[in-house]
Amino acid sequence: MDERTGKLRVLADTTVADADLARLSRATGRSAGAITLERLDGRLRTLLSGGDGIYAAGRRCSAGVNVQSASTYYFVTAGHCTDGMPTWYTSSAMTTTIGPTTGTSFPGNDFGVVQYSHPAVPHPGAIGTVDVTGTATAHVGQSVCRRGATTGVRCGVVTALNATVNYGSGDIVSGLIQTNICAEPGDSGGPLYAGDKVIGILSGGSGNCTTGGTTYYQPIQEVLNAYGLSVY
Repeated sequence: MDERTGKLRVLADTTVADADLARLSRATGRSAGAITLERLDGRLRTLLSGGDGIYAAGRRCSAGVNVQSASTYYFVTAGHCTDGMPTWYTSSAMTTTIGPTTGTSFPGNDFGVVQYSHPAVPHPGAIGTVDVTGTATAHVGQSVCRRGATTGVRCGVVTALNATVNYGSGDIVSGLIQTNICAEPGDSGGPLYAGDKVIGILSGGSGNCTTGGTTYYQPIQEVLNAYGLSVY
């Protein structure tokens, strides 16, 4: 929903054929006062690939935020990253283990939890140089930044809440935060934050950081509530 206008925004990526786009246009046209239809540049996709970040067999993502339950430490990342991946490593050589995946929710949601099991792998309560002090709830128009292994720190604003994204192959995720920040493969799982407060975890998006893009985030508090975790 566009909170400013009260209209439902429907965004169609390039996988939607022209004939289907025309059908959508006719359907939304019957409720023109309540629904708007927009064409996205590029394809909506989850954002994982090879390179720096956190590694599993044939997969690379970004660590989100470090969390804990009592004296056990974990990090949160995207569920489409942890799905089917039992163990994570610090590099593509897969010589130093971070630890095992202990929870995954994807599709529907998009979050995963990995436990730190190697004593030599540091896990500070920070996002880069930002010392995390808590979590926050997103609101439209809010200034936010995200950090990812591929494109580093990028900033923008929250443009919508409670977005539903269809990544194809039955992978539909709901309740996401939408921003106008770009991202690229390998950034998946990285944190969205405002100041020193964590807001969400990168799920996916469209476009890139050369021409610009749209990105979607799993709200962080849902993950923490699901597993009884807290930031530190």
